[in-house]
Amino acid sequence: MKKTVILAGGMGTRMQKQDQAADLTEDQAAVAGTGVKAMIPIDRPFLDYILTVLADAGYQQVCLVIGPDHDSVRDYYNHQAPAKRLTIEFAIQAKPLGTANAVAAAESFVADDHFLMINSDNHYPLDALRALREINGPGLVGFERQALIKKSNIPADRVLKFAAAEINDAGHLRRVIEKPTEQQMASLGDEVYLSMNCWRFTPNIFDACRNITPSSRGELEITDAVQHCIDHLGEQFQVVKSDSPVLDLSSRQDVAPVTKLLAGTEVSF
Repeated sequence: MKKTVILAGGMGTRMQKQDQAADLTEDQAAVAGTGVKAMIPIDRPFLDYILTVLADAGYQQVCLVIGPDHDSVRDYYNHQAPAKRLTIEFAIQAKPLGTANAVAAAESFVADDHFLMINSDNHYPLDALRALREINGPGLVGFERQALIKKSNIPADRVLKFAAAEINDAGHLRRVIEKPTEQQMASLGDEVYLSMNCWRFTPNIFDACRNITPSSRGELEITDAVQHCIDHLGEQFQVVKSDSPVLDLSSRQDVAPVTKLLAGTEVSF
């Protein structure tokens, strides 16, 4: 598996929201105002660090799914910082219609191959990205909840709201529980594994994206497409369990701690 699809076309409404308590440089504040989280400068754009880990993990081809007005992303990777270890392509999500719609935009890039799908505002651990390349079929990295609280920059109250993976006895995903209740969390046992949108997909995901309907939020959700794959296409998603940290760049409050945690990290993609 050599291909990666990165969802980089979101509107970043939380990041755009003013926060006087957030510790941002002038340059960081300027990019935060655009909502393009992947390009927030931490010496280099945050996405540079994500691409570096991908290259280290053995991925070779990347498709950035961007919005029609995200020319800054395309210009940066085409002209200012062309990749040496990766090839980078772009796909346009014409309207912000949800994560499944964004993934569908990359269908021609994927063709008949398996591929990794990740967010552009999360820095994932190297061991997790490698692990998804080593399994045989579709999968999800499940990040252990307490490990995320202890090791990541993500506040505990936010972690507790993340979608949880319900896993069967064979280690396969039964479903992703969005906004789980306390009762649902208790049913998952002592170790709860969360989805941070780090998936290995087969091309079947595109059929699923075409056969789901909008959620209550009015969006086409990738979790609904995954459930369609499980329920109707017979796919079994192996859950790769990880206790490694994930860095999250969702709001302005995240910028300073992520900057500190990435200090001294070499960029090479």
